[in-house]
Amino acid sequence: MPINHRQVEVFRAVMQAGSVTAAAQALHSSQPTLSRDIALMEQRLGYALFERTGARLKPTAAALALFDTVLRHYQGLGQVQSQARALGRAEAQPFQWLALPALAHALVPQALAACPAAAQAAVSITPAESPVLEAWMSEQRFDLALTERADAPSGCRAEVLADLDEVAVLPAAHPLATRSRLDLADFADQAFVSLADDDPYRAQIDALFADAGVARQMRLQTHSAVAVCALVAQGLGVAIVNPLTAAACASHRLLVRPLAVRIPFQVTLLTPLHRPAHRLAAPLTDALRAQWRSMTA
Repeated sequence: MPINHRQVEVFRAVMQAGSVTAAAQALHSSQPTLSRDIALMEQRLGYALFERTGARLKPTAAALALFDTVLRHYQGLGQVQSQARALGRAEAQPFQWLALPALAHALVPQALAACPAAAQAAVSITPAESPVLEAWMSEQRFDLALTERADAPSGCRAEVLADLDEVAVLPAAHPLATRSRLDLADFADQAFVSLADDDPYRAQIDALFADAGVARQMRLQTHSAVAVCALVAQGLGVAIVNPLTAAACASHRLLVRPLAVRIPFQVTLLTPLHRPAHRLAAPLTDALRAQWRSMTA
């Protein structure tokens, strides 16, 4: 028959107190009761835990080794209890936020800054690309996500926050900077900084230029819209990116221009249906909506 929790607790108390009498006082029990518990524990284990000399107990080598394991168990239990208490404190409860890299750069910091409820909270921001982002949300691993897809993955609710258009970005000293709006033909023979080959917007943009019969100088490409803007700001070419990243990166070296052709860009908020709602989910969602309203006012 295996030993039970009561016997382990008595064993720990005796080892820590140094005697059965002191352990009985700590556990608000009696010395004979604890002695019976220790004897029964030894009987079930099949070996002695203490050498008895009169009324004194001396731990055996087996008892010392077992006590190390018991201490580690209680230390781990203490950590669990500490974490459980921390999760009950609003400021210690972590909020898991998942977003496409471009949106993690262009939307998340502003929403956090505009949300007083998030000021003292623990927030973890994880940039992720599609389809990994949607897969993680389907697994209910995050409290909130921002993506470009309008459809909701399994187990999630989708809300389209913004329906925008892609824009052109170009160096401040570029000849096209004099144009208030750019057509596809304006990009003919221009050095063009592209998104990576596997990016869906790259495929859409390339198809538009191919249909228009406009050839560009394709020399640089990267997975990140932020990196695209950084390359353009250095005068290495022109590009087409999402309007949020363009606005966040705009400076005296990087100009933003609308396009004559529409390339839709949506921002969709995903919330898990089977994960307990975090206390920050509602205020951060409100902050995102308010941020979008201010951008379009």
